[in-house]
Amino acid sequence: MAPVYMVEYDRSLILIDTGGPGSGGRLLRAIRELGESELRLIFITHAHLDHYGSAAALRSLTGAPLAIHSADAAAIQRGETIIGTARGRGRLTQRLMPAIQPFIRLTPTNPDLLLEDGEDLSQFGFPAVVLHTPGHTAGSCCLVVEERLVFAGDLVSNTGRPHFQRYYAQDWSQLAQSSELLKSLHPEWVYPGHGFQPVSGQALQKLRLEVPDGH
Repeated sequence: MAPVYMVEYDRSLILIDTGGPGSGGRLLRAIRELGESELRLIFITHAHLDHYGSAAALRSLTGAPLAIHSADAAAIQRGETIIGTARGRGRLTQRLMPAIQPFIRLTPTNPDLLLEDGEDLSQFGFPAVVLHTPGHTAGSCCLVVEERLVFAGDLVSNTGRPHFQRYYAQDWSQLAQSSELLKSLHPEWVYPGHGFQPVSGQALQKLRLEVPDGH
């Protein structure tokens, strides 16, 4: 399951992804435990069900605006997960997805904000900039905070060991470009889309993306 990041900054909260369907109640309790801090924004890194599955519920429960890159807006509006092509063990998930999706209660929702590369989120009390990093999906994005921290979505995972996305891509060549773009920023820490430990900037620089033949 994908982690959800709840970031508090000067009594403002931003939620980065929402986990899969059914996570809304648990996340709402966590938000309330923070007391006076206001949830200002729900930011979705990309339109895959394990990252936006509870977006509709949390948008309704909190009234916070929902934001996603414009290129992934249609998928979230239709309640879809577009995998593209898969390799390795990702091929099994790709084959099973058509059979699984009818049993997953994924509520379509309309984003309140369609974001583009370079947009500043300081209006929501959070000093972050949107970095468009397509490849995994057309609208995959990272959030870059004060040029030091990056919330990378599924561009980076830390399951087993740190690695760039290696199972699913809508465009493998774009994924390679996005990986190099992220490294060029030289962040201090990267918070991955899978795995619960951040990846250091030094470890990030050692990562290499192996693009499969034919993609």
